[in-house]
Amino acid sequence: MANPSTLADAPSTKPSITHVIFDMDGLLLDTEKFYTEVQEMILSRYNKTFDWSLKAKMMGKKAIVAARIFVEETGISDSLSAEDFLVEREDMLCKLFPTSELMPGVSRLIQHLHAKGIPIAVGTGSMRRHFELKTQRHGEVFSLMHHIVTGDDPEVKQGKPSPDLFLAVAKRFEGGPVDSQKILVFEDAPSGVLAAKNAGMSVVMVPDPRLDSSFHETADQVLSSLLDFNPTEWGLPPFDSNS
Repeated sequence: MANPSTLADAPSTKPSITHVIFDMDGLLLDTEKFYTEVQEMILSRYNKTFDWSLKAKMMGKKAIVAARIFVEETGISDSLSAEDFLVEREDMLCKLFPTSELMPGVSRLIQHLHAKGIPIAVGTGSMRRHFELKTQRHGEVFSLMHHIVTGDDPEVKQGKPSPDLFLAVAKRFEGGPVDSQKILVFEDAPSGVLAAKNAGMSVVMVPDPRLDSSFHETADQVLSSLLDFNPTEWGLPPFDSNS
């Protein structure tokens, strides 16, 4: 199991990273709480509760896949279809998304990588319209990305843990496709970590502390916050002393 702030690989075998891909929900933006809040509200009507073992199964998945898991695992599928659940959840979420806040350490890391000329991009399972709502207050940060690929992109045939999303991101860097072994992915969700590994990329996981630690095992490095990331461990330029 990868321990916080440690690398699974010895320094001599660590790949030389040239490009970085960021997941968004729960990693760059504190949006996972919105999904939890809304899903708890919906389940309360059926006298059921939403727990983290279920959330772990849903995180990072395409919306309809996560919705099917939700109604089936909670036993409400006879009363609420996955499709109806999504419609109801959508109305509630769209009121919350514009209030999204950045996670700790996001601005510092993204501005650092951009200033040092490291190509950075976003690969998110969110649909484009949700991406626009979630990021509307954070244009300064997201404008530094070389490009952004969302879950409804035509090239993303299958959601995480399929590698489709991250492979699509790798293709669109300047001069792409970039060798997967030279890409470092930042993720919070178990399915996202698997997607990056399935794409042949290295992964730093920044999980919610409530996520069972058994999900940490696949990641190359596990951190409690992006504030704990040390770029030099991956051959990336060090932070300036004043940052």
